[in-house]
Amino acid sequence: MKKIRLKFKVLIILLTLFLIWILLAPFLATLLIVEKPLENAEAIWVLGGSGTYLERTQFAAEIYKKGLAKKIFLVNDGVFGGWDSTEKRNLPFFELSKRELISQGVPSEAIECLPENVTGTNYEADLFAKIATERNLISILLVTSAYHSRRALWTFQKSINNNNLSVEIGIKSPPAGIQTPPKFTWWLSQKGWMMVGGEYVKFIYYWSTY
Repeated sequence: MKKIRLKFKVLIILLTLFLIWILLAPFLATLLIVEKPLENAEAIWVLGGSGTYLERTQFAAEIYKKGLAKKIFLVNDGVFGGWDSTEKRNLPFFELSKRELISQGVPSEAIECLPENVTGTNYEADLFAKIATERNLISILLVTSAYHSRRALWTFQKSINNNNLSVEIGIKSPPAGIQTPPKFTWWLSQKGWMMVGGEYVKFIYYWSTY
C-alpha cells in the first residue's frame, strides 16, 4: 500500500512539473522575441542565417515593398547551399537570398551584398558599425528570425554604443512558425531546442564576452 501511495505521489509531482513546463515553455520562447518598429529607415539589414534565409528575405521584401526603406543589405555568412545544376556550383546563401528578394519583387539595384565574410551576430554588428561610419547612416531596420531578435538588437546596439555612433535602430521579424518552431511547441523538436534553448546559451555568452 505504501508503495502504491509513493508511486501515486511521484506521478502527481511529475504531472505537476509537466503542466508547469507547458505553461513556462511558451513564455521562454516569447521572452526572446522583441520588436522595435521604425516608420522609415535608410536601409533594411537582413541578418545572415542559412537555415531561415527564406523567411527573413521574404519578410524583408514585404516591408521593403511597403516603403519602409529604399535599400536592403545582405551579408555573407560563409555558408553554401546545395548544388545548382545551371551554374554548376554550390551557391552561397547570400546569393540565394538575393535571388529570393528579386523573385519577391525587390529591384536588383536596391540590394547590396556585402562581401565580407561574417560568422556570427557580433561580427555582423561590427561590420554594420563600419558601414554606418563609412556611409554616414543614421537609421537601420534589422530583419531576423523571431527567436534571434532580442540578441540581435542587443548586439547591434552594443556595437553602435561602442563605436559612438548616432544610429537609430529598429528590428522586425516574421512570425515564429514559418522556418522556426511555433512558440507553444518548440520544445517538442530538436530544432526547437537548438533555436530556443541554444539562443539562451548564446545570449549568456554574448552578454559575458562582447
